[in-house]
Amino acid sequence: MATRHFLTLLDLSPEELHYLIQRAITIKNRLRAQGPVYAPFTNRTLAMIFEKSSTRTRVSFETAMAHFGGHALFLSPRDTQLGRGEPIEDTARVLSEMVDIVMIRTFSHAGLETYAGASSVPVINALSDDYHPCQLLADVMTWTELRGSVRGRTAVWIGDGNNMCHSWINAARQFDFQLRVCCPEGYEPRQDILEAAGDRVTLLHDPAEAVIGADLVTTDVWASMGQEEEQAKREADFAGFQVTEDMLDRAKADVLFLHCLPAHRGEEISATLLDDPRAVVWQEAGNRLHAQKALIEFLLLGRVDH
Repeated sequence: MATRHFLTLLDLSPEELHYLIQRAITIKNRLRAQGPVYAPFTNRTLAMIFEKSSTRTRVSFETAMAHFGGHALFLSPRDTQLGRGEPIEDTARVLSEMVDIVMIRTFSHAGLETYAGASSVPVINALSDDYHPCQLLADVMTWTELRGSVRGRTAVWIGDGNNMCHSWINAARQFDFQLRVCCPEGYEPRQDILEAAGDRVTLLHDPAEAVIGADLVTTDVWASMGQEEEQAKREADFAGFQVTEDMLDRAKADVLFLHCLPAHRGEEISATLLDDPRAVVWQEAGNRLHAQKALIEFLLLGRVDH
């Protein structure tokens, strides 16, 4: 099989993404019933390059490889030649000779594309400044588990037009649901990403209006990694965009709330929102493990029928 990379949700077809969601659910159910007995990656190695800190990403990828009988290597710039100026392409070519697959959590999406262009093994975007596609696999998986097909449903993004918002826009295109993006003026998502989604995405600036009749509501922190110096300004600009229980009351009765975590309680969400039964963030976080198992399996082995 030709080398496939997963840098955005657009790297796979809608049909392949549907397969991944169903495969992740199958893998999860098998783990619960039988334990980690399926080990297709004996003697296979995943290199994990981290330029940004992580909890869920590192633990889920390492656990995925362990459950599948393989091994994961943690690499940070300060521990590798990347931190001393080795060209990205040279590192990609070296690691292609030694490992089976690479996961990168980084700042520059362009740098990630450069790496993938020089790599002869699959490369997974575990977060860049522009996209977070692995999180969306877990999010759509959670939504599907709890509510069935997401096709034709309505999701609402409240907050910054950041990498998570961009991936939600791509998800609306690929999984065929409606997305309302609600952000303060000046914090809109990239125009080219928005335009490419066509009529699947609507841009709004009033959260109370945006959530009416929604099937799902989601948000993220107001200041992402690397934006800490903007915290005070963003808190002022995002006043009125906090997701609360009262806001969810304006959505459908069976609305779900998602958050990629970590959450800043009392900022982008009310202090008690994660304790609300409509918030399914712990299941969502756990599904990172299963969705990424399905992704790694697909990139290395192709479709699996069992």
